[in-house]
Amino acid sequence: MLKKLDKIRFRGHKRDEFLDLAESPNASDTECGDEIPVKIPRTSTRDNEELRDPAGPGTIIMASGVQDFNRTESDRLNEIKGHLEIALLEKHFLQEELRKLREETNAETLRQELEKERQRRLELEQKVNEVLKARTEEVPATQQPAKPQMQANGTDKRSHTVCSRLQKWFCDKFGEYVEDFRFQPEENTVETEEPLSARRLTENMRRLKRGAKPVTNFVKNLSALSDWYSIYTSAIAFIIYMNAVWHGWAIPMFLFLAILRLSLNYLIARGWRIQWSIVPEVSEPMEPPKEDLTVSEKFQLVLDVAQKAQNLFGKMADILEKIKNLFMWVQPEITQKLYITLWAAFIASCFLPYRIIGLAMGLYAGIKFFLIDFIFKRCPRLRAKYDTPYIIWTSLPTDPQLKERSNATVSRRLQTAASRSYVGSSAPTGISKDEDTSRFHTTKRGNFHEVFNLSENERPLAVCENGWRCCLINRDRKMPTDYIRNGVLYVTENYLCFESSKSGSSKRNKVIKLTDITDIQKYKVLSVLPGSGMGIAVSTPSTQKPLVFGAMVHRDEAFETIFNQYVKITSASSSSES
Repeated sequence: MLKKLDKIRFRGHKRDEFLDLAESPNASDTECGDEIPVKIPRTSTRDNEELRDPAGPGTIIMASGVQDFNRTESDRLNEIKGHLEIALLEKHFLQEELRKLREETNAETLRQELEKERQRRLELEQKVNEVLKARTEEVPATQQPAKPQMQANGTDKRSHTVCSRLQKWFCDKFGEYVEDFRFQPEENTVETEEPLSARRLTENMRRLKRGAKPVTNFVKNLSALSDWYSIYTSAIAFIIYMNAVWHGWAIPMFLFLAILRLSLNYLIARGWRIQWSIVPEVSEPMEPPKEDLTVSEKFQLVLDVAQKAQNLFGKMADILEKIKNLFMWVQPEITQKLYITLWAAFIASCFLPYRIIGLAMGLYAGIKFFLIDFIFKRCPRLRAKYDTPYIIWTSLPTDPQLKERSNATVSRRLQTAASRSYVGSSAPTGISKDEDTSRFHTTKRGNFHEVFNLSENERPLAVCENGWRCCLINRDRKMPTDYIRNGVLYVTENYLCFESSKSGSSKRNKVIKLTDITDIQKYKVLSVLPGSGMGIAVSTPSTQKPLVFGAMVHRDEAFETIFNQYVKITSASSSSES
């Protein structure tokens, strides 16, 4: 610090090098307070000659004395002024250095740390003093007993050393296990999700296939045993199983089979070629992974994986929903059978010994697996009539099926209520039943004939009462909003009607008369759209390019319906004209 101050002190001019009052700067006049500098002009030789008195040399000596006095005063003033300037400069430089030092060292944090250290030191001193006091109190207590008690003190010391050794041994042996049982707060770790990659996707699909291969092979072998794929193998397995169940060796048999399977897997891992499978394994050729995939190939890969995942999740959801509906009394007649069976099993388990119950269950499982299932698979009619588990499982509904049933019942009730109200009202007698029901067919936006401005006789055919979801692609339009429209396609006896889903009015709906159609054919827009991009192209005289109804899931059904109705109408019109 002193070195820095010395450097600051001599950054400007030295004190000896300051100018006198006449040559010193006037910058410090405002900083010197009440002192007013006196500026005395220098006198030249010519002025000195004028000061000489012609009367004699005495006057010259007096004038020179006055001049020396004035010069000493000016020197003092200059010296004081120099000191003041140096002090002000040193103050300014010291303030700058102090500010820099505060910024660099962060004195506040240092003070806080010092305070903490002081508190810790005081606490440690208190603890040390307490320990010293406790020891000083124990020392006289040990010195009080007489000489006959010295042997007892020796035994106490030995016991104390033995206890310390036992404690140390216990900590060395079991201290780690004790630390394992110490409760700690759970750490919430967030797993990082990998970005979507075609290469990673194909690799994961192959890994899943390889991982599920042992399970699928096991299921295939079980089904082959039940189907008597190899008669000798199934007969031997049936005899061994029934024998083991009869003598109470079923559980040891399964454990022995598990040990045998693990032993064979060990030999296979060591390089032995062993095939222990009822169904011969078919080795599928492994396709080498492609390094560079085009955009269309990546998109097709994602669609294939999404389709497989959709089907797999759908099957799993069906199984879980059926189990849930079985236990939630959704179908009371089915759940009632399960309820009675559980009560019977409970009563049997209370009164019958477990050996008899296990024997009965094992014999039933063997006969069901090897004989009954074989007969039911070969005779579907018998299975549909007498296979109770199969009948219960197939009759259990899923949530979408329950929703469809409820919608169907609601629509039936509405139709019956509407028909009753219509019969009770004043209706013309010349209207047929079909015309009557057509008046009450509605879409999402109202009555069918009002939405498309058609006659009341026009209603959708029975095949497409709910319509087909699709998108209308009008290639004559250039605006994106008019180029593609999502909606529902209907077919009536005389018209092809498209109802747009995003329009509040009927201006965006499309009505095409079947007799105006010049050409109709199947069309494929893009494979990435729903229904693999399948669509129907319809040509009319009013359009330059065909209208395409794309993204149809039931494209073939819609095409057959439209084409059959088109042929029917054209043949009827041609016969009427002839």
